Amino acid sequence: MKLLKSAVIAASLALSLGSFSTAAVACEDGRTCFGPEQAIDITVGFTAEAIKAADDKSGKQEVLMLIKKAKDSSKEINANDVVDRKRQRAVGHLKKAKKALKSDDFQGAEDHLGAAEKGFADLKNHL
Repeated sequence: MKLLKSAVIAASLALSLGSFSTAAVACEDGRTCFGPEQAIDITVGFTAEAIKAADDKSGKQEVLMLIKKAKDSSKEINANDVVDRKRQRAVGHLKKAKKALKSDDFQGAEDHLGAAEKGFADLKNHL
């Protein structure tokens, strides 16, 4: 009887744990989840928009907003340790671009944004 009870408990535990997918639970906080390639494309898109806005000198606040969106979307890029280290380097360029923009150096911001865009685009080679 003890053996049957243990077997039933083990089977029900295995079934209940197997019914939940970790991918489905990963984004239950209301945000939209993307795969690494999609997140890279979105981040490169925001970075390219920020470069264009900085080139047009359309407004410091708009460029800062696009840099923030690029930085936030880069957090979705999670494939492996190598990709994460390279992502952090590219985010470092975004931070430097933000700092340059706050001191009204649009050309320096464009340079750092270009480096960030290249860094994010190169992440696809390491997936």
